Amino acid sequence: MPQTLSIIIPAFNEAGTIKIILKKIISVQLIHKVQKEIIVVDDASKDATAEQVNAFMKSHPGENIKIVRQDVNQGKGAAIHHGIEEATGDFIVIQDADTEYNPSEYNVLLQPVMDGFADVVYGSRFMGGEPHRILFFWHSIGNKLLTTLSNMFTNLNLTDMETGYKLFRANMLKSLLLKENRFGFEPEVTAKISRIPKVRIYEVGISYYGRTYEEGKKIVWHDGFHAIYCVLKYNIFDRRALK
Repeated sequence: MPQTLSIIIPAFNEAGTIKIILKKIISVQLIHKVQKEIIVVDDASKDATAEQVNAFMKSHPGENIKIVRQDVNQGKGAAIHHGIEEATGDFIVIQDADTEYNPSEYNVLLQPVMDGFADVVYGSRFMGGEPHRILFFWHSIGNKLLTTLSNMFTNLNLTDMETGYKLFRANMLKSLLLKENRFGFEPEVTAKISRIPKVRIYEVGISYYGRTYEEGKKIVWHDGFHAIYCVLKYNIFDRRALK
């Protein structure tokens, strides 16, 4: 029986790009005949994000796509939590609703899992020879500092803890007690997944087509300080990982 990859798309005011990313996702042919389940979580968008998704679903009736809506804007982490609850696949990947990450690389993430080596795969923007848009020096420095701080506590040797491309065996991700509603999801999930006994975490190089704030980037400087707080909180003070 074919296995399924659940693709969770947290979306807030992404009417300009959501149909583009959906078109890219459905065009991907996954390895080993893995099927796709696409779950868009509309985080109370004020633009036409939901209308764009519904129009896309209507024009592509053969695709396994559904949209769920949060009545109040709760943040990216909360949208991901909702998507995890809705997911029915064997594997879960998080896909931003913009075009910074390329769905054609799902197979790069899937390969170590399908080969029987990995349970979790991080897509690193800082390794490999794929294209990377050159943006934001201080963001890159902050990312490396956060990754290093996280590695010190988890004893992992990740190069990109903050990557938006993380693929998990669904049963492992669903077993985690996740609390962060906004941009603290990345350090929290890293801290908690690392504590699952015998978990096998791999990292692969991916491309990155970053966008500027004028193009819709949402993360801001104080999110970096909150990420530091989350690294410390979930590695030292709040170490419960499982539900």
